[in-house]
Amino acid sequence: MQRVNISAVSEFVFVGLSDAPEIRLLLFVLFLLIYLATMASNTTLLIAICTDSHLHSPMYFFLSNLSLLDLLCPTITVPKMLGALLLEHKEISFSGCLFQHFSLIAVVGTEIFLLAVMAYDRYMAVCHPLRYPSIMSTKLCAQLALGTWATGLLNSLLHTSLVFTLSFCSPNKIQQYYCDIPPVLALSCSSTHSRELVILVVAGVLGSSACVVTVVSYLYILLEILARKSPGIWHKAFSTCGSHLAVVCLFYGTTICTYVRPSFTYSPHWDRVVSMLYGMITPLLNPIIYSLRNKEVKCALKRVISQVRRALTRQENLAQSPPSAG
Repeated sequence: MQRVNISAVSEFVFVGLSDAPEIRLLLFVLFLLIYLATMASNTTLLIAICTDSHLHSPMYFFLSNLSLLDLLCPTITVPKMLGALLLEHKEISFSGCLFQHFSLIAVVGTEIFLLAVMAYDRYMAVCHPLRYPSIMSTKLCAQLALGTWATGLLNSLLHTSLVFTLSFCSPNKIQQYYCDIPPVLALSCSSTHSRELVILVVAGVLGSSACVVTVVSYLYILLEILARKSPGIWHKAFSTCGSHLAVVCLFYGTTICTYVRPSFTYSPHWDRVVSMLYGMITPLLNPIIYSLRNKEVKCALKRVISQVRRALTRQENLAQSPPSAG
């Protein structure tokens, strides 16, 4: 096969979605509803955290960053997928694919590190409650959040440069509904073994480091709970950490299944299911999980909803009131 220069590839074609018109319409409605629900739930949670003074604490500061990531993650991939389902516009330019890949890996990587930081925050809150306000200062929280975003961006820059500096040969059909690492690597006519090894090592080291921080934090929390033996401590600890632990298990499980494995294990059908879990379902479930398990968040959401209702009522009253006589 003749090797084609990378500049000769001008676009890719997504073939990861159904070609049956009735199935496409059903998928379009389903994914649109999921996307709108994800946008609404995360935006509401973000507004509640920003406007409610009761939620101005390190835990909710990190949660607001998580909500922002959960807004970005589906926005990077779902609108293009909806366009492909409704308009059958399945093509994406080479530069568009590169940008989509970079943005998605940056968001996913940032979320992995952010969840580790949130686990450390829960460890400090449970194991060192008296020192917690002084240690988790506003400055440290800002530095930790900035560090997660910077690490996610640098990690994505490395992955994107390793993937998109390869040579690509025909066919240019991506077996996925967005530009992800495994299906894009499968299109290369260059040798990908060394780059796959670098990707696996970097993803393995960074991912396992985040997992270790998370697991160790919760081990210390468990040991602290067992050492205290005070009544109600289990319920208090679970209400503090249960939501975060559920999100960690859901997100880490799906991302590890997708990225921390060699390319010869790539399965288009299975990977589409897994990628929809962390790309669409997880961002939808995160605000629901935190809202259901957290009384402070539920109270804040109720206050936000009541404020919106009062504002709409005032607007309706103003619109219905007769104009004053001049």
